[in-house]
Amino acid sequence: MTTDQDLTIDGQPATAMFAAKGIDVTPSKDQGVIKVVKRQGLDGERPMIGDRVVVHYTGKLLTGKTFDSSRDRREPFCFNVGKGQVLKAWDIAVLSMQRGEVCTFLCKPEYAYGSAGNPNKIPPNSSVVFEMELLKFEGEVLTDDSGIIRRIKVKGDGYTNPNDGASVEVHLEGKCDGRLFDCRDVSFVVGEAEDKGVPFGVDRAMDKMQKGECCLLYLKPKYGFGNKGKPEYKIGPDKDIIYEVTLKDFQRAKESWEMDLLEKLNLAVGVKHKGNQYFKAGLYYQAVIQYQRIVSWLEMECGSGLDQHKKIQTFILTSHLNLALCFLRIKEFSQAVEHCNKAIELDENNEKALYRRGEARLLRNEFSLAMEDFQLVLQVNPSNRAARAHISICQSKIKEHHEQDKKTYANMFQKFAERDAKVSKLTALVFQSFPEFYDLPKHFLR
Repeated sequence: MTTDQDLTIDGQPATAMFAAKGIDVTPSKDQGVIKVVKRQGLDGERPMIGDRVVVHYTGKLLTGKTFDSSRDRREPFCFNVGKGQVLKAWDIAVLSMQRGEVCTFLCKPEYAYGSAGNPNKIPPNSSVVFEMELLKFEGEVLTDDSGIIRRIKVKGDGYTNPNDGASVEVHLEGKCDGRLFDCRDVSFVVGEAEDKGVPFGVDRAMDKMQKGECCLLYLKPKYGFGNKGKPEYKIGPDKDIIYEVTLKDFQRAKESWEMDLLEKLNLAVGVKHKGNQYFKAGLYYQAVIQYQRIVSWLEMECGSGLDQHKKIQTFILTSHLNLALCFLRIKEFSQAVEHCNKAIELDENNEKALYRRGEARLLRNEFSLAMEDFQLVLQVNPSNRAARAHISICQSKIKEHHEQDKKTYANMFQKFAERDAKVSKLTALVFQSFPEFYDLPKHFLR
């Protein structure tokens, strides 16, 4: 540890100030991280494990030398607290703070840079001091559309998580507008939570949780009860809901590499049936999970004979076709095109794949490409009246598009002409008013 300890805070030696005013915030109370509050926070709420936090900080040695500062860079620092992304001292420190709070922390080496230190900056076995300001924090976003946000109240144990097909035991407490509407212990299969009346968002959060974890899940309607609501819970359409979820226990499903081909094929029958049930019920997101499981199991398999190979190809082809249809229903047209392409790779003349790709492209306003697909459908099946009707729609859309382009360009050229006319008129007026300009070289008038 450094011996030249002359850092002062508020006019007194740092170590004396921490001894007099400091609070030990380490869970083990071993004096590893001592906190002194310089400015109280704005409210009583503190970050939870996994929250995305934004801080300003300045790090100093006990000699008073600054070794790092976000303020010098004029850029706050962001991280997910409690996830081991930063120094152990930081995770402990920030979890103790409120929004707007400014604190100074004395951190022992084992909570900071340890016996190695940091070359050219921090000597080995150095205690360090951080001044930190918690600017803001928000829950951990689990989906690209921010439809599921998690805040961890109690961290779980271990390093494994439930996967699709895992059996889980959870305790649930659901709230809407502050009213408790659901409180129960329930077991379900991940990917099939709908069968037990558990919202889709809770199901999708399972693969991020660990045994013993208790978290809050903030669910947008897409991941809650959608535009239909839940009448039995007296929840109307398009309502945000909050679930507190405790993962009591789980049993992981076998991964693809843990199963032989025969086991995969046998499981695929039931999973396909489950996917079809969800599709018929209009639960397209749930259906997608089932069909994707089949693809993940079989896409790298070849089989030991012609019959087995055909069976594998049939499962994969059907799954891609079903996935394309699901994505059409939920208006994710790029995904629909992608799965149609994969189906066409397996069967280039597949009528359903060509037709569904045409539908997706039409809905993406790719009218010429869509028309090509519908024409290919007619080559495969000349009696497909739907494809013929869609070709007419595409032709009409292409014509509308061309007419719109004509109007756009006509307006553009009209504006250019009006501008040129104004410039010519102004130039003539200048020459009328100042005849001497006639004698100037032309480049003066540009």
